[in-house]
Amino acid sequence: MGFPPASLLLSAILGVWGGWLLPSPVSAQRAPLSEEQLVLNQAQERFQADLLAMRVFRPGYAFWQHIFQIPDGSVAFGSARDGRLLAVFPAGGDWDREGRWTEGDLATVLGGRPLPNRLNDRREEVAQRLEPEVGPVMHNATRGDFLLPNLSRYGIFLDEWALIYERFGVPGEVGLAQAMIESGLNGTIRSEARALGFCQWLESNWNQLKRHASSVIEGHNQTTQAPYCAAYLSILATKYGTFIPALSEHHAGGTNVGRTVINGGRLGGGDVREQYFLGSEFARDLRRMAPRKFRDVVYSYGPRSFLYAEMVFGNTLNVTRARGEIPQTRIHAMRAQRPIPLSEVTQRTGLSVDEVRRFNPALVRQVPRGANLYLPQRVEAFGPDVSFWHRAPAPAYTTVLLDFLQLESESWSWDDPSFAPVLTNFRRRFQDTDTEEGDVMAAVLGYVMDEMYTSRRRQILVEFRESLQVQRLVEQGLREREIFLSTTTAR
Repeated sequence: MGFPPASLLLSAILGVWGGWLLPSPVSAQRAPLSEEQLVLNQAQERFQADLLAMRVFRPGYAFWQHIFQIPDGSVAFGSARDGRLLAVFPAGGDWDREGRWTEGDLATVLGGRPLPNRLNDRREEVAQRLEPEVGPVMHNATRGDFLLPNLSRYGIFLDEWALIYERFGVPGEVGLAQAMIESGLNGTIRSEARALGFCQWLESNWNQLKRHASSVIEGHNQTTQAPYCAAYLSILATKYGTFIPALSEHHAGGTNVGRTVINGGRLGGGDVREQYFLGSEFARDLRRMAPRKFRDVVYSYGPRSFLYAEMVFGNTLNVTRARGEIPQTRIHAMRAQRPIPLSEVTQRTGLSVDEVRRFNPALVRQVPRGANLYLPQRVEAFGPDVSFWHRAPAPAYTTVLLDFLQLESESWSWDDPSFAPVLTNFRRRFQDTDTEEGDVMAAVLGYVMDEMYTSRRRQILVEFRESLQVQRLVEQGLREREIFLSTTTAR
């Protein structure tokens, strides 16, 4: 599936949308917005601009909501033009008899003709038969078992977690959608690569972050992790001016995303969003054509890297739906001033062990001193209240956060050591707010600076941008891709 560059269309849409944001004469007379509201507006404006770009370059992104709603064992097909679900087939079995069509008239495309035995070949064959009727088609194995059981157990916390993300300038639906596809909202899950927790950071990364943090980070508690996940996404979105490559960097790494954006610039992308989308489509096509031949252009930016941001945006619809359908409960956080045995928690609260662990998946025998204990009610004996998301933000914090979110610079400049004093100053300002969320932002900024200034990322990207060999490969790839796509379309 391929879409032509859409810079003019995107620019026109963003121009119209930007016009909607201009205040009317009446609204201009209203009282000025508070800095807290300005932070929320900044996050939403960024998100809405991203949604518009997604609709231009990946209009089928809504398809991914279905993948996490349908239990495992099936293959879902959807429209790449609007993301609507077309059909669901069992991974095994007779697709003629056992398929479920959302649009009945499409069932005739199978026409009783035999399908290949191999599942991958069968999927491609069905897609080819559907495309003359509906246009480009997407298909993927369903993954509902990854999310649905955890949604039943932890979905009651979505509103609270959303408030945490919003305190850092990240729309709740974006942060929670990322958590859905990373961990299925399960705080104790580990990936094959040994990444753990809510947003799936490697244990080594958590350990590095802990050296900057002023309080105990328990990796299996979602409510402990959520502020750090939110701060990291907020920082990356500020770096790029968009959540789209920020999400991709979380998955694919800053070097891969940097190369992708550079290639998008070579292909004529006018801003970071367009550069990322053009560069990612280019990488996908080169990988499909001849991955070894063009490995110095695409490196390890693979198929899941290409899909990651649109998977997150598709699942924002699941977040919104779940928050509307599942009754929500509050989470109160208390910072333990001493080790607190699990038995004492159950005795004082009357909650079962299972319910206490629902709020605190990391809790086995006791809450460590300096860690947070999460409960549906406030218990003073368990320590001071650190539920910052229940309180209005301190003015000092919103001032520095707003300044940070409005920081304007080219994304590539962040990797240059000359930019370090800017981030160091913001880190100090966040620390000086003497707030829970300020401490989190300061810790994550320290972690991000470690990533950027102790690695070879900048040198690698400078060499990639200036390499004549890479430029020749890009030009060759463009010529061969044109032939490849014309051949594919003609089938």
